Amino acid sequence: MQKSDKTAREIYYEIKANPARKRFGFGKKAALVNIDLQKAYTRTDLFKTAYENDPKQLEYINQLAEKFRALGWPVIWTNVAYMDSGEDAGVWGTRTDTPDSLQNIKFGSERSELDNRLILDKEKDVFYQKRMPSPFFETPLQSLLVWHQVDTVILTGGSTSGCIRAAGVDSLSRGYRTIIPEECVADKHESYHFANLTDLSLKYSDVMEVSEVFTWLKDLIK
Repeated sequence: MQKSDKTAREIYYEIKANPARKRFGFGKKAALVNIDLQKAYTRTDLFKTAYENDPKQLEYINQLAEKFRALGWPVIWTNVAYMDSGEDAGVWGTRTDTPDSLQNIKFGSERSELDNRLILDKEKDVFYQKRMPSPFFETPLQSLLVWHQVDTVILTGGSTSGCIRAAGVDSLSRGYRTIIPEECVADKHESYHFANLTDLSLKYSDVMEVSEVFTWLKDLIK
């Protein structure tokens, strides 16, 4: 095992700055998959399970969603919520049982609600409720992407080390070019956040500044 005294942030920026870093690149058509931007994870003023990295994260995501709608490309939002019994969380919900525990995000609760700062199109956007980290697991997401004939998946939301990572691995495994705008994902601690951005960048996805995604979309919108 290689050892280092550098922080996870320093290692990520070192990888990012490498001009020889290879990329999968953008394809021809993309889907925007926004993962668990619900109050339990976005409202730091209300819930201790919430986190924020870039204060403009939700603003960037709203802008991305607007551009995707203009192109007629799918915009997907996910959230997690569980039965009163918590049994649909399975073994994932067995470690703890406190008001902040995952399985205690109940259907219809404030913790389960998407953040009010998000601009949603209830008629055109797609909404999936999931139980496990990956938005592909036991949801119709794969079928939707096939229907829309997309070859690229852009991921936003959180957490970077949890659901974003799971989504990135599953997306690549299904043959999609996977893009992660770094300002649009967040985690509880910078160590988990940057370590996973590094690993995702090296193995499973293209991690880039959101400005690059906007530039790509600008060239497509006439």
